[in-house]
Amino acid sequence: MCRPFIKLSVLLLAGAGLLLQACTANKAAADKKVFHLNLSSGNLEAIDPAFAKDLYQIWINHMVYNTLVETDEHLHVTPSLAQSWEISPDGLTVVFHLRSNVYFQDNDAFPGGHGRRLVAGDVVYSFRRLVDPATAATGAWIFNGRVADKDPFTVLNDSTFQLKLSAPFRPLLGMLSMQYCNIVPHEVVEKWGKDFRSHPCGTGPFMFRYWDEGNILSLVKNPHYWEQDSAGKPLPYLDAVQVSFIDSKATEFLLFLQHKLDFVNGIDGSFKDLILSKSGTVKQEYQSKFHLSKDTYLNTEYIGFLTDTSLAIMKGEPTGNVLIRRAINYAIDRQKIVTYYKNGMGIPATHGFIPAGIPGYDNTAQYGYNYDPVKARQILAEAGYPGGNGLKPIKLLVQDNYVDIVNFVAGQLQEIGIPTTIEVMQPNILRQQMSKSQAVVYRGQWLADYPDAETFLIVFNGRQPAPPNYTRFSNTTFDKWYDECLNQPDTLRWATYRKMDSLASSYAPLIPLYYDVLLHFTQNNITGFRSNALNVIDIKQVDIMR
Repeated sequence: MCRPFIKLSVLLLAGAGLLLQACTANKAAADKKVFHLNLSSGNLEAIDPAFAKDLYQIWINHMVYNTLVETDEHLHVTPSLAQSWEISPDGLTVVFHLRSNVYFQDNDAFPGGHGRRLVAGDVVYSFRRLVDPATAATGAWIFNGRVADKDPFTVLNDSTFQLKLSAPFRPLLGMLSMQYCNIVPHEVVEKWGKDFRSHPCGTGPFMFRYWDEGNILSLVKNPHYWEQDSAGKPLPYLDAVQVSFIDSKATEFLLFLQHKLDFVNGIDGSFKDLILSKSGTVKQEYQSKFHLSKDTYLNTEYIGFLTDTSLAIMKGEPTGNVLIRRAINYAIDRQKIVTYYKNGMGIPATHGFIPAGIPGYDNTAQYGYNYDPVKARQILAEAGYPGGNGLKPIKLLVQDNYVDIVNFVAGQLQEIGIPTTIEVMQPNILRQQMSKSQAVVYRGQWLADYPDAETFLIVFNGRQPAPPNYTRFSNTTFDKWYDECLNQPDTLRWATYRKMDSLASSYAPLIPLYYDVLLHFTQNNITGFRSNALNVIDIKQVDIMR
């Protein structure tokens, strides 16, 4: 008679135990600090520094790996894996002294699965891998033609690495802060080969846990990370990072408003007028709902012209004439673009191609183009096309998400008599045409690779291919100044940068439209979020307040 009761009691106790375990597990999970963000490209090609060519790859690589030096929020180069360095008087040799307390993340490729200490040989291996043709790295260009032909990367001892250049290059340290230059362990790379892209291992604050490509990526705290905050507390503060891959920027921002994402970069056009006033401030009804930070972004949005008139595609094209290109530059009201299409989130690009926020930019420069339709018509007449009479229509190639701005530009050109048509293209197809010099007039953007204006001026170097020289602009004086500036002290170099920007602007190989502004939205309970003008985000000191 008692046995069924005893059996039932045992089952109830067992069920209660399982329920208690589940509740305990759920509570433990709820206590974890997980940072949620979305990558709206819909996918991530690799988590491998050798291929960290776009913004989202840069973000994830920055979480998993470290470089020798970093660029902070003030664009200063600061120590990272290298605690100090010396540059030889001739500018050809740099010696880096590495930290002794840095370990790679735990991985099965290491003996016992425990990450070993980073040594100078890892730097040599990582840089050689980057330039090895077998790797086919998208980042190989940063060293090609810059480092010495013989022994460019050398181990002096376990904690000392030497880099030799073929010619002095003052922006070198900034360039070494790029994510291409992250340090990887040879054991893990050799174990996985090409699949290292999806089995990353570095020395960074977060380590790889899980990746369902196109759906979700999970990174967890590296318990052996080497950095501490100013109070001596180990970094990072977060327990994990969860990344989603939702294509739609509109859906992304809606999820942010629903508190399902902790951070959003930029804002979709469908929410722009809802959230922001035309002066760029957050509308009153949203001011208490989240935090918005607006910062300088080293990105110039532009419309480019193919300028090499020797190319067959340029036969009969009006934009092969520098006067036509100048007239077009004067015909564009950049302030209206910023006000009505960017809601004040930008700076009209009236002072050359170098953007605001980087040495070499001059907000008093007289070499840019202001809105002056009268002057535009005068120059058009000087070119032999008064009122645009007899002028062949210009075809402007654009990606679909920039059609509104390009339509506005086309309307302004029509006003001064320049007939303009628009062709909408997939971004990857347009980039291919630009690279093959098959795009005569196109919408483009140029983001800084590192915190030096040289990264903008190389766009006009006649010895460079496309990219970076999509316009095929070539000028011997410009190229001479470019060579001279690379080993000039800062103040003189910045003055030379302005001369170069002025010279290029006089030939109008492109129309700078606006210098961009970063918009970073974070939830009100997020603290410690940092970024710089390169839009590299840093979440090592992010905390989530309960």
